[in-house]
Amino acid sequence: METNSINEQDKTGRGIGRVRSRKKDRIVLGLLTIFFILVLMMSSFLAGVFMSGKSGLAKKIVSEEYLYIGKVTGLFGKVETDQISPDVDFGLFWKVWNDTKETYVDKEKLNDKKMFYGAIKGMVAAIGDPYTVFMDPQIASEFNKDLAGTFEGIGAEIGLKNEIITIIAPLPGMPAEKAGLKAGDKIIAINNETTSGMSVDEAVSKIRGPKGTAVVLSIFRDSFDKVQDFSITRNTIIVKSVRTNLRADGIFFVQITNFNDDTETLFNQAVDEILAKIPQGIILDLRNNPGGYLDTAIEVASEWVEDGIIVTEKYSEEQKNEHLARGRARIKGYKTVVLVNQGSASASEIVAGALQDYKDATIIGMKTFGKGSVQTLLNFEDGSSVKITIAKWLTPNGRSINDEGIMPDYEVDLAQGDFDKNLDPQMDAAVSFLKGESIDKYLVKVKATSTPEMKNN
Repeated sequence: METNSINEQDKTGRGIGRVRSRKKDRIVLGLLTIFFILVLMMSSFLAGVFMSGKSGLAKKIVSEEYLYIGKVTGLFGKVETDQISPDVDFGLFWKVWNDTKETYVDKEKLNDKKMFYGAIKGMVAAIGDPYTVFMDPQIASEFNKDLAGTFEGIGAEIGLKNEIITIIAPLPGMPAEKAGLKAGDKIIAINNETTSGMSVDEAVSKIRGPKGTAVVLSIFRDSFDKVQDFSITRNTIIVKSVRTNLRADGIFFVQITNFNDDTETLFNQAVDEILAKIPQGIILDLRNNPGGYLDTAIEVASEWVEDGIIVTEKYSEEQKNEHLARGRARIKGYKTVVLVNQGSASASEIVAGALQDYKDATIIGMKTFGKGSVQTLLNFEDGSSVKITIAKWLTPNGRSINDEGIMPDYEVDLAQGDFDKNLDPQMDAAVSFLKGESIDKYLVKVKATSTPEMKNN
C-alpha cells in the first residue's frame, strides 16, 4: 500500500513535470518564432529603407548620409503639395540628377555645385523675363561690385544685342579703349569660348579677372573681313558715376553713367557747383546709362521736380506705390536738356520720363531701351542671389516705361560714321537748343534699335 502510494505519487510527479516541460517548450518556441518574425520584419523594413527610400525614416537616413559624405542634402526632401502643381513630379529632378551622375562618360568632370546652380539658373530663366535672373555666388559678388563702381576688368560696357554679346561703350582711358575696342564691336568668343547662348552676366564673369592678367576677345566689326583677336590686360577699374564740366560757352555738362552707390553724393556736389556758377543751361547726359538704384533716380529727378509723383510702381491694377519728389528742386527753372539713346534704361528712364512729363527738361536723342520693370534682390546664405521682377514703372502721366520707353522730344541719331569721325550730333543739338538756335539739321526720322541691359567690365 505504501509502495503503491509512492509509485502513484511518482507517476503523478513525472506527469506534471512533462506537462510543464511541454508548456515551457511551447513558450520558448513561440518566443523564438516571434523573435525570428521580428528579425525578418526588421530585415524587410531595412531593405525597404535602402531600396526605396520612401518612408519617413528612409528620408532621414538618406538625408543624413548625404550630409555626412558631403553630397547634395535634402535629396528626398518633402515637397509641400500646396506649393507645386499636382502634375509636377519633383522626383524627376533627382532621377535625372542621379542618372546623369551614374551614366555620364566623364564622371570625374562633373561638379555638384555647377550642376546645382545651373539647375536653379535654368528654373529661373524658364520664367522668360530677361531681368529675373539667378546669380551664383561669384556672379552675385560681381553684381555688388558693379553697384560699388570698383572692380578688376577691361573697362567696357557690354550688352546683348540681336542675341550677340556686344561692346556698348569702352570707358575712357581704360584697357578696352587702349586696346582698340569700339562701341558696336561684337564679341564672338572669350578666351576661345564661344559667346553663343551666353548671358551678359556670364560674359562679364569670364571677361573680368585679376589685375595684370590677360583676356583674349575675338571681335567682329563691320569694317573687318574676319574675326580678329584682341588681347587685353586687365586692370583695376574705378568708375565714378558722375562727371561734370562747365563748358566755355557757359553750359554746364553733367553725365551720369550709372545710378550707383556714389551717385547721390557726386550729383549733390554737381548741384552745388551749378548753384555757385549759375550756368546758361544744363545738359544731363544719360546716354548708355543702364540704370541702378531707384531711390537715387528719385533724388536726382527731385532736383528739378519740386512736388508730385516721380514714378509709380505698379504691382497690379489694384496695388500701386507712388514715389514722390523730395521737395528740394534746387535747379528747377534752369533750361535743361536730357540726352538719351537706345542704351538709356531703367533708372535713367525714370529721370527722363519725370522731367519730360513735368516739362522741366527737353529730351533729345533716340528712344530709350524700355526697361521699366522693378526687381527685388534676394540674397542667400551661400552668397548667391536672385533678382525677381515684382512690378512695372509708370511715369507721372501714367506712361508705361516697360512697354513704351521714353520717346525724345527731338529725335537725333548718333550713327557709326559720326562716332568714327569723333562727331556727336546729339550733343551738338543739345548745345544749339540751349543757345536758342535751330536744330532742324540734326533731326532724323529713324526707328530706334533697342540696346539691352549692359554691364561694365
